[in-house]
Amino acid sequence: MNLKNDDKPYEYLLILAMLLWGGGWTALKILTTAMPMDVVIFWRFFLMSLSFLPILYFFKTPITLTRGSLKYILGSSFLNIAFMVFSFLGIKYGLAGAGSVIITTFSPIMTFLLVAVLFKSGLSTRQYFGLLLGLVGGYILLQLNDFSLFLNSSNIYFLLSALIWAGVTLLAQHSHKHIHPVHYSFFISVIATFFSFFYAYDSDLSAVFTQGVKFWTALIYLAVLGQTLATTIFFVASGKLGSQKTSSFMFLVPFFALSCAWLILDEPIQLHVIIGGLLSMIAVYFINKK
Repeated sequence: MNLKNDDKPYEYLLILAMLLWGGGWTALKILTTAMPMDVVIFWRFFLMSLSFLPILYFFKTPITLTRGSLKYILGSSFLNIAFMVFSFLGIKYGLAGAGSVIITTFSPIMTFLLVAVLFKSGLSTRQYFGLLLGLVGGYILLQLNDFSLFLNSSNIYFLLSALIWAGVTLLAQHSHKHIHPVHYSFFISVIATFFSFFYAYDSDLSAVFTQGVKFWTALIYLAVLGQTLATTIFFVASGKLGSQKTSSFMFLVPFFALSCAWLILDEPIQLHVIIGGLLSMIAVYFINKK
């Protein structure tokens, strides 16, 4: 039996997952122009929670909730809500393609920096080079040569989103010792739904039922396909292919995100985003390469 051929279906599924993740930024852009932020955030987590039910049935793994896992779930729930808030604001006032590149490439760099600072881990020469390259990529990507442009743009929101997602990543990595990844994602969505309901309590949550096909397509895509399905594929593939190989597919997300924003939203593909994004992705490779 050829083991490499056995891996092919998982690799194809991973490409699909990266495409779904990349398209999520375009879906979010559509939602930002249709409804208030608190309404979109609530319905996103609510539909995400519902869509996890058939997946939980498919895995048939007994659900256990321990005190050790609860702190990670609560922390990640609040960070997920914060991530949605800043992502919504960034995408509303900026470009979906540019935001996806900034968040996707900066999050792993910020995660590495958080680990280095919090756990006081030493850096190798290759990792120092990766960080330097990441700074250069960030300089180009964020157009820091014009600091007024940086301050007046949505880049601040994108950077905050990347930092928050770095925190989400750290919590997720440590949670695997206490709870199954799919169960972890399910409980996060349920708790985030609960708290986002109170956040949006004074808003007209039923207003979504007056929206048309375009809105509901974007909302269902973002919650079900771009989150639940893509995340589940990622977790399953990680168990089969290993985390290092699986993580390398993340480099496809900016490409798919830019392509979807160009095709669907008619957003221009900016040269500084391409160059800065490529340098940042190369930086992530050097930082994580063993």
